[in-house]
Amino acid sequence: MPLVSMPRNIFDTHHEAFRETVRGFTQREVLPHLNSWAAAGRVDRSLFRKAGELGLLGFALPERFGGSGVDDFRFNAVLIEELASAGAHAVSMSLSAFNDLIAPYIDALGTKEQKQRWLPSMTAGETIGAIAMTEPNTGSDLKSMSTTARQDGDSFVLNGTKTFISSGILADIVIVAARTDNGSQKRLSLLVVEDGMPGFTKIGPLNKVGLSAQDTAELIFEDVRVPRANLLGEAGQGFHYLRHNLPQERLNIAITSMALARRSFDQALTYSLDRSAFGQRIADFQANRFYLAELATELEIAQTFVDRCISEAASRTLDDVTAAMAKWWITELHLRVVNRSVQLHGGYGFMREYDTAKDYLDSRATTIYGGTTEIMKEIIGRKLTT
Repeated sequence: MPLVSMPRNIFDTHHEAFRETVRGFTQREVLPHLNSWAAAGRVDRSLFRKAGELGLLGFALPERFGGSGVDDFRFNAVLIEELASAGAHAVSMSLSAFNDLIAPYIDALGTKEQKQRWLPSMTAGETIGAIAMTEPNTGSDLKSMSTTARQDGDSFVLNGTKTFISSGILADIVIVAARTDNGSQKRLSLLVVEDGMPGFTKIGPLNKVGLSAQDTAELIFEDVRVPRANLLGEAGQGFHYLRHNLPQERLNIAITSMALARRSFDQALTYSLDRSAFGQRIADFQANRFYLAELATELEIAQTFVDRCISEAASRTLDDVTAAMAKWWITELHLRVVNRSVQLHGGYGFMREYDTAKDYLDSRATTIYGGTTEIMKEIIGRKLTT
C-alpha cells in the first residue's frame, strides 16, 4: 500500500510520456540484470547503448550532437526518479551522470571540435564518461586538491590520484580537475583524459558496502601527457566551473534519495500492514503508527521542497545554497526512513534477499558523496554569516 501523496504539478504530458518510456526501459533492460551487475561490480556497456537508442542520454543537447534539444531539467528528474523507484540506484548513478555531470561541462565549456569529438558518441551510449574530483587525502575539500598538470609545450603532464570515481572503470574519457600551477584554488583546470593514454591506470571496482552494481574506481595518473586540445574551458578557471555545476549534481542526489525514501516507506508500510505479532498487525501498535505518521508527513514536506528545486533547476535559477539544503536534508531523511523500514521488518530487514536490506546498504553513501552533510551545512552557514 503506497503512501497517498499530494498531487505533483510540475510535470506535463510530455514528461509523463517520457516517464512511461523510462519505466518500460527499466523493466526490460535494467531489473533483470541487477544481480549479475552487482556481482560484476559494474553495469554492462550495452546498457548505455540501449539507453542511447531510446534517447535517454543527452536529451538536453542540440540535435547535431544526438540530443533532442529540449533543455528541461524535469526530464532529468523523471529518469532519476524512475530508476531509483525501481531500486536501480546504482544504474541511475551510471546513466544520469552523463546528463547531469558530464554533458553540462562539455556542452558549456567545450570547443566546437571537442563537442563534435565526444558528445555524439556519448549520447549514443558508445562512449562513457566520468568526472574525477575527489582525492584520497582531501575528500570533499576541492580547494586542497593536489593533482597537478604541468604545461610542457602543447601538452600538460598530469600527476596525481583520484578516488571514489563513479564509472571510473568503464569510462572512455574522464574530466580531471588538476592544478595547472602551484598557486591558489583559482588555478584549477579541467582536462579530459582518454582511456589508454600512457601512465593512466584504473584500479577497481572498489569494494564498497553497498551500490555493488555501481562502477567505482581509483584513478592514477603518472606523467600522463594530455594534449592542450583536451583542456576544457580556460586554464585556471576550474574551481569556478566546478562550483557552477555542483548544484545540479547535488539536486540529482536529492531527487534520487527522495525517490528511494518513498520506496522504502512503501515497503515498510506494506510489510507492517501484512505482518502480525502478538495478535495484531505491526502497523496497529501505536508506536509504529506514530513512526509511520511522522515519516509520511516528512516525506510530503520533502517532496514539495524537491519539486520546487526541480522547477528552479529547469528555469536555471537553482543556487548552490538551496541545492545544499536539498542535498543534506533529503539524504538524511532517506537514512531515517530506511532505518525505520529495517526496524519494522524485524529480522527480515537484515536479510539481503529483502529489498529493504539492500536499500539499507545502498543508502548509506548518499550523505557522503557529492559533498558530505557537514560540507552542505558549511555552505549554508557561510552564506548566512557573511
